[in-house]
Amino acid sequence: MNVYGVKAERGARVEDFLNDKLQTSADLATIDGLLEGVKKQQVLLEQQLTDAKATHESARRDFESHTQSLEDRIRSFQKQQADVDRRLTILTQSETSDDAVEAFKPTMESLQRLDVAEAYFQLLGDVERLSSQARANFSKSPQDALQPYLRLQGFANALKKAQPAAEDAAPHLVDHVDLTCRQLWKQMKAAFGQEFAATLERMKWPGKDFSLAGGLEAEWSSGVRKLLELQDPELKARDDMEGSPDHEPLVLLPLGVMVEPLELRFKYHFEGDRPTNRLDKPEYFLSHIVDLLNTYDGFFSTYLQPILQESFRKSNLALTTIYIDSTSALITALLPMVRQKVSAMLPQIANKPQLLSHLMHELMLFDSTLRDEWSYDGGDTIHGWKGLTWEVLVRKAWFPQWLSVEKDFALARYHKIVESAESFEIDYDSVENAATKPTYAAIRVNDLLETITDRYRPLMAFSQKIQFLIDIQIAVFDQFHNRLRDSLSAYLTLTSSIGRNLQGASKETQAELQGIGGLERLCRVYGSAEYLEKKMEDWSDDVFFIELWDELQDGARRNASASNLAGPMSVEHVAERTSSVVGSDADTGGLFDETAGAFRKLRLRTEDVLQDRLIATVRETLRPYGRINPWSSLSSPGVGTSLALTAELDGTIQFLGENLSFLAKVLAQAPLRRIVRQLVLTIQTFLWDSVLMRYTFSLSGITQFTRDTEAMWDTIGRWVGNRQGEVGMRRLKEALVLLNLPEKGEEGSSAVGNGTGPGLWEVEKRVFRDNESAREVLEELDLQVLSESDARNVLERRIDLGN
Repeated sequence: MNVYGVKAERGARVEDFLNDKLQTSADLATIDGLLEGVKKQQVLLEQQLTDAKATHESARRDFESHTQSLEDRIRSFQKQQADVDRRLTILTQSETSDDAVEAFKPTMESLQRLDVAEAYFQLLGDVERLSSQARANFSKSPQDALQPYLRLQGFANALKKAQPAAEDAAPHLVDHVDLTCRQLWKQMKAAFGQEFAATLERMKWPGKDFSLAGGLEAEWSSGVRKLLELQDPELKARDDMEGSPDHEPLVLLPLGVMVEPLELRFKYHFEGDRPTNRLDKPEYFLSHIVDLLNTYDGFFSTYLQPILQESFRKSNLALTTIYIDSTSALITALLPMVRQKVSAMLPQIANKPQLLSHLMHELMLFDSTLRDEWSYDGGDTIHGWKGLTWEVLVRKAWFPQWLSVEKDFALARYHKIVESAESFEIDYDSVENAATKPTYAAIRVNDLLETITDRYRPLMAFSQKIQFLIDIQIAVFDQFHNRLRDSLSAYLTLTSSIGRNLQGASKETQAELQGIGGLERLCRVYGSAEYLEKKMEDWSDDVFFIELWDELQDGARRNASASNLAGPMSVEHVAERTSSVVGSDADTGGLFDETAGAFRKLRLRTEDVLQDRLIATVRETLRPYGRINPWSSLSSPGVGTSLALTAELDGTIQFLGENLSFLAKVLAQAPLRRIVRQLVLTIQTFLWDSVLMRYTFSLSGITQFTRDTEAMWDTIGRWVGNRQGEVGMRRLKEALVLLNLPEKGEEGSSAVGNGTGPGLWEVEKRVFRDNESAREVLEELDLQVLSESDARNVLERRIDLGN
């Protein structure tokens, strides 16, 4: 930009400034202030410019100085490089520096190895010095021996951590330091332990009269602290391993020493020839451990707990209960003797199923006691203690054998239940009066399965619980379902014409199947199926099975194609045995969907068969009644004479009374009314088609027909519920209302309801006039089921109207 351009731009900016500040004549009064402000701003800008120039000059000088320094160093380096190259060529008698470097490389590598060896020897010297210091002190001053030992342990831990980064460059050195450290630790542990054991002996531990009087408390506390300080590196190293499943929790050293006499007592009672050492009584030694906790927990809570909090409160160990809590620490110290005892027992009872089953049951009770009553989590505050049962079943791989034993026991018990003489008799006393009555077998099978649930409820492993559920519980359910289904199939075969010929059933058997005996046989199947179906619905609401279902769904959704969702079971296999929605996003479903569905289908099928059987039989009993035709020729009964039931209906009334009285005792109201509803509709259809629409009726015939129908209603109502027969035969009832209308309406004696009703002649005229008129008169009579055509057909049945 030229000078004129700069001046023009400056002039424009000045003009803009003046236009902004001097917009009116009144603004001229502020011109002095504006000039003063501009001058101050000019002075400030000049000062800033001066400072910027000074800073720039200083930076320029520093840059030049730095550049000069770099050039000097480059020249010096080049001079040194030339000197080194010259000396290398002289030493190696090489023609070029590159050849000289290559020839000198072995010498440099030797020097490097020498440096490493020197560092090794220095480290070994430090290790030996610290080890000697510790050994020299722990006999006369154990406290002074701790410091060199702790430093030595720090060396060992640092070397182990550095090994991966160094690509395992010095394994022998690491092993030597670790071995030295462990040997020293054993020596110090033995020395400290002997000193602490002497204190315990003076305390008379663990006798009933042990005491901390006479300065023994301070001596005991000092011994505990020294042992804890000695063990501190080991505890921290184990804590850094993030809970490897291959390692048991560490026993605190002071507790290990204090438990030794308790372990000797344990071995005396449970490993020798004492009567307390019995393979069939594992509860003896397990309850002994609980007794030890009850006896000594108070002492440790009072005296050990403060020391643990003081020792570990500033480290991550304070978050681990087996170190910071005296009760958990005591349990951890007692468990090794139990593990040893259980491990010794297992080979002895491997071929004794009852003893193996009993041992696992007692171990689960013991685990539950430690978890629930003593709040023991094994040092895992998130997942909790897996328990000795888990160690035996999973770590020692005894689960398949135990599962096989429990399955054999369950199936043997099941077969004993179903093969007993009274197993398939109906049990009228075990459920409420209003409920459907199951068989003894159904109740006992359910009790068996609830016992099985209690057997595996304490298990910690999901796969074990699912295998127990499918291989034992659902397997027993399936076998019982198959037996009930076979019973129903056998009934259908024996009651069919082809089946009777093939099976050669006797007349007595056929008569029994057609009578109450056959009905009872169906009710056994129905009641058993309904009972177990409802029990499975109750189980699906149990917290244990809800949690197991949620765990199953989570596992199936994460591993939809897994072939080992639960042990050897795939997702498809588990879904086939439990629920079709396994692995889906459905919010519904439960572990017993498939099994409960099978029992539901069997129940509905049995209900249909029972219903069909009643319908077929009632039709047979009604046939004689449908063949008689006295309805138009009956004479009127005398005044005060009660109408007798038509003789041909006696069989039907007897059938209804016997069968409904039995069903009322066995079935709940809901299924009873469902069945009777269809039975009543069948009776109504027969009476309508084969009697009412087939014959004509005189007034006496109508009265007799009404009497017969009401007798059936009374019989049905007596066992099913008041008016159930009338409600089920509403169409027939309304037809009888029409047939029984008086010739003239009477005040206060309407055929239906109270008030004045139309008489027979009026009704007849209006019904046959047209549909609208017919509907009106039917509404007046409160006849809601009969259609207009039905009403006309019914009225035509009366002799006096049919002509």
